[in-house]
Amino acid sequence: MNVATKRDVQRNLTAYGFLCGALICFAFFSWYPMIREVFLSFQKNNFVSDPIWVGFDNFRAVFADSAFWPAWRNTAVFTLLALVIGYLVPFASAIVLNELRHARAYLRFVVYLPVMLPPAVSVLLFKWFYDPGAGLFNQILGFFGVPPLSWLDSSGTALVSLVIVSTWMNLGSGTLIYLAALQTIPGELYEAAELDGAGILRRLWHVTIPQTRLILLVMLLLQVIATMQVFIEPFMLTGGGPENATVTVAYLMYQYAFNFGNFGGGGALGLMLMIVLMVFSVVYLRVAREDHP
Repeated sequence: MNVATKRDVQRNLTAYGFLCGALICFAFFSWYPMIREVFLSFQKNNFVSDPIWVGFDNFRAVFADSAFWPAWRNTAVFTLLALVIGYLVPFASAIVLNELRHARAYLRFVVYLPVMLPPAVSVLLFKWFYDPGAGLFNQILGFFGVPPLSWLDSSGTALVSLVIVSTWMNLGSGTLIYLAALQTIPGELYEAAELDGAGILRRLWHVTIPQTRLILLVMLLLQVIATMQVFIEPFMLTGGGPENATVTVAYLMYQYAFNFGNFGGGGALGLMLMIVLMVFSVVYLRVAREDHP
């Protein structure tokens, strides 16, 4: 074996070593919990005594729960609101940052700052913002003569308030991804559009969006998957209230497992959520492939 061949073998072994480490971590922390959840959903298991196979009893119990359908409804509404707010705001922020000529690096840092904060810190910060007495948002409303709102204590505003928190927490990562995609667009395309008399909106519609179509499609899928699993916001801000207005599937799953001690019921909910997301992902990818071959 010559020197060049040995060097290639060593390089490949190193690459495969790193790849095996990533695959082992992925299998242990992702695939194993998913497979374990499938078995758990068909068992009565408290992780103390031996598990008992109960078939579909856990699913029947979950379906009979009065919070089951409100949890799915709230999760769907949260996802739709997050698409309207949390999907468009980062893209708009990226467009604005991309057009700036000064203080761009500083503004990138400011936009990305919420991502660097622990989620619990961000949620607690907004808990003070939403305080019905001395909260920042109600103080701002009072400055303009608007009566204070019960942000988290009203079923009409609680879910929207959670969407605002989620959008702020994830704004930075989405903005930087979009900004990276925008900076790959050749400047000649914008120059040609300007020569044709295209305004800002026409350049956005005919140049920016088509050139970032792939990343927009991927981010839409990731957005839906992430928001369908929302947990920390209702857990720390509302506890699912008021009147189950912010109970989500992930939060209900937590309640079954750690509040009720029914790990089988929590596993059943998790399996249903996983199946819904898998079906959505398959259908979405197939439709996207047909529309954009």
